[in-house]
Amino acid sequence: MQATNIWDKLHLHRGKVVIVLFLLFSLITRTAFSQRNVDVNNPNYDNRFLSYGFLIGLHTSTFQLKYSDAFLSRDLDNIYSIDTRWGPGFSLGFIVNMKLADFLDIRVLPKIAFYEHEVIYTFLDQPEQLTQAVETSVVELPLVLKYKSERRGNTRMYLIGGVKPGFEASGKNDLQGQSEDNLPINEFNLSVELGFGLDVYYPLFKFSPELRFSKGVSNMLGDKINPLSAGIDRLNTNTVTLYLLFQ
Repeated sequence: MQATNIWDKLHLHRGKVVIVLFLLFSLITRTAFSQRNVDVNNPNYDNRFLSYGFLIGLHTSTFQLKYSDAFLSRDLDNIYSIDTRWGPGFSLGFIVNMKLADFLDIRVLPKIAFYEHEVIYTFLDQPEQLTQAVETSVVELPLVLKYKSERRGNTRMYLIGGVKPGFEASGKNDLQGQSEDNLPINEFNLSVELGFGLDVYYPLFKFSPELRFSKGVSNMLGDKINPLSAGIDRLNTNTVTLYLLFQ
């Protein structure tokens, strides 16, 4: 996969992705609250001990970078800066939900996620930047707690939080330019997650738009040292995701 993809062809800028996700979530939330006075759908749905479903996720993600001490050394004095860029992606998965109490559930959300990260190198001795694109497919197994409010008609607000381990299924460091080697990236990532959502009850199913924030706690930078990794001490992931859940 090259850095030029369908997102670039449609001229979608990275910052607009977050705005679109927020506006979509706001629209769905307003529509759901306008239905609070209609007949109650699926009144006993939340009494189930186990429930299942599937999810679709649209996310934007980036690396949070920390410079190493070597970045200020003479060996790397030709590198002016190392920056990161937000990249789009999506995920598909399943929902396994277990009721713990009236307002508390625990759920496992096995899914496959597709990420695109970019690290940009700016040099003092050459006009062109060097772009290191890291595109990966990751198998993720989020384990989260869901704290629910009282049900109001056909809607119910909730908070969600937990941990998300991820294992790279396939990936490629696609370098735009010339380099001795690619940026080494670890295949395992562990993130903590926090978000909120809205359950909307329909006669035959439950639909839940959810906005979730994910912060990586694992260092994604590999152990191999080369000119691209020498100036970096840590790489952590930051991700904002809009989930559409169907149960």
